[in-house]
Amino acid sequence: MPPTPDPDAFRAALRTPAAGPPALSGAGVPDWLWQTAVALHEHLPPDTADDWAARLRGALDGAAPAPTLGTAHAWYAHTVLPLLMTTHPEDRSALAALAGLHRAAAHRAPAGQDTWTAALHPVLLLLYDSAYDRAGARADAYEGAHGYALANGFSPADADAYGHTYAGLSTDANAHAGARAHASALAPLLAEAFAAADARAYAETFPAAQVRTVVRAAAARGATSAAPRLADALSALLAEGPPGTRSGG
Repeated sequence: MPPTPDPDAFRAALRTPAAGPPALSGAGVPDWLWQTAVALHEHLPPDTADDWAARLRGALDGAAPAPTLGTAHAWYAHTVLPLLMTTHPEDRSALAALAGLHRAAAHRAPAGQDTWTAALHPVLLLLYDSAYDRAGARADAYEGAHGYALANGFSPADADAYGHTYAGLSTDANAHAGARAHASALAPLLAEAFAAADARAYAETFPAAQVRTVVRAAAARGATSAAPRLADALSALLAEGPPGTRSGG
């Protein structure tokens, strides 16, 4: 049994994800879970990040069996997607449909790949569209268009109007195009992993990037405390054990 890292070493590992998860007693930390933990930890307020890392370490140390993909499904079904329902109420139907698939998969009844793909695509589309840095993109586009207009003889007022018009049109177009590209690429990969209950394949879809997208999408709608809520729920699930091994579950 490997030695348990001290709290400082565990926190250091969370801050340097390239090193991979530290050795823990028990069955180990799946790659998808470590990626998720790293992304959550980096978004936590400094005054709470260390406390959460300690709770995560306690939940993982000695865990046997190792956390399963069912834990990820339960987390999405009961925390991630309900959070997004509050920030994106206009998309509640699509979010609820995906939550239902995650609930079933958490209880070892995953849907087929086509069903997953159909449910994942609209949710990924709204996530990546919401998470797009519109303010930064609009500012950059305005600066370029405004400078172009001035260099081509526009009056200052007309150059300003041209810059704002171009910035608005290009920002929305780029946000929508980027969201479509991400959703089209990611939905079938996630669907394949979920339908096969393949934790390794899920890890290869870069769960950390997906967590960061959820946090940014929620923050864009005013939910600035999304990361602590997501992190607390995940550590609580891990402390309870994989779905199907809990008392009453």
